Amino acid sequence: MSESVMSTGTLPDLMGITITEMSPQRVVGTMPVKGNTQPFGLLHGGASCVLAESLGSLGASAHAAELFGGIALGVDISATHHRSARSGLVTGVATPLHLGRSVATYEIVITDEGGARICTARLTCTLRKIESKSA
Repeated sequence: MSESVMSTGTLPDLMGITITEMSPQRVVGTMPVKGNTQPFGLLHGGASCVLAESLGSLGASAHAAELFGGIALGVDISATHHRSARSGLVTGVATPLHLGRSVATYEIVITDEGGARICTARLTCTLRKIESKSA
């Protein structure tokens, strides 16, 4: 499975994020460093947060969909940037710390092509039912 993470023109799409595995228990995706750097040529910390939130939100949304046909909305993210990258792809792996009925929390580990940890993030999402629109 290698596909765009979201609809064309969304932030994850514009950043080149690709999903390679997705379930409530594990979401894996990659992002190129090129085009996602800060002025010093290093991977931008905000880009790591976008990758982390994208992966964690997809896992939480898959969980909410299985539970009650719902969706997930990020409400809190924290990230520790251990080192950076100058080129290649970074890979993020999101795994759940808590899968509840109203809240899901994921840990997202981002590594470089050599397997060195770039960032560790934690994302909490609220789970919501999709509201129907009446005509």
